[in-house]
Amino acid sequence: MQALLRSALFLVCTCVVFAQQPVIDAHVHTRFEPGRKTRDDLMAEWREAGVVAAVAHTDQAGEGWQSWPENKVIHCLGVGEKVDVGRIEAALRSDRYRCIKIYLGYIHRYAADAAYQPLYALAARYDVPVVFHTGDTSSRQAKLKYADPLTIDEVAVDHPKTRFVLAHCGNPWIQSAAEVAYKNPNVYLECSALLLGDMSKEPREKVDKYVVQPIAWVFGYLEDPKKLMFGSDWPLTRIQPYLEAYKRAIPEKYWPLVLHDNAVRVFRLDSRPRPGSR
Repeated sequence: MQALLRSALFLVCTCVVFAQQPVIDAHVHTRFEPGRKTRDDLMAEWREAGVVAAVAHTDQAGEGWQSWPENKVIHCLGVGEKVDVGRIEAALRSDRYRCIKIYLGYIHRYAADAAYQPLYALAARYDVPVVFHTGDTSSRQAKLKYADPLTIDEVAVDHPKTRFVLAHCGNPWIQSAAEVAYKNPNVYLECSALLLGDMSKEPREKVDKYVVQPIAWVFGYLEDPKKLMFGSDWPLTRIQPYLEAYKRAIPEKYWPLVLHDNAVRVFRLDSRPRPGSR
């Protein structure tokens, strides 16, 4: 009898696992430091939320790179004040990094600045996306005019072969971000960190107002379910409650696209070789 019960329990658990919607988190951080969130903490949140892969954003020095089995995490190489094109190309060629991250606002340059132009050509050549920080910043030294998502329309037009991702959907300028993505076929959005912390500890009315309703508006305005991806900004935001807010904002039939498939396509989460990779 006990053996039968164990078998039945295994079948139930297996069904639950396979029924869970697989998720790709397009915005996490993997710089684990003493006294802060650990790799085990991240793995626990992945299991809770059904995350199967993620895009990790390094800091501006490129620190935070972690080796992960089975390519479950790809890394964006952060670009600091000094734009070293040779170093960035070497990183892409090595296949350690699979996207480029530009910190608009934190770095006092517009997206169309001449210093960034070679990076857009590199991204097209290596078939990797460029991710922009857009919207609010966590630094008082940042300058918000550079982080306005509307400024990315210019580079999207001038570099039609390059894929661009607007992190944080330009929050609080989500309408501008949505319009840039709606207009330009090479621009995509992720709505990470519209609120920080553990959404399960916040009043539902607050989460609905500042997370669910904005994402629902963006999704409806885009009129294209292939334009939006899930992102959390872990560890600043706990993944599972934020995922539940995302799900409330989007019709269930589009969950596979928004929570998984779009990131596979935009970030090319596969094993195909890239130019010059080794």
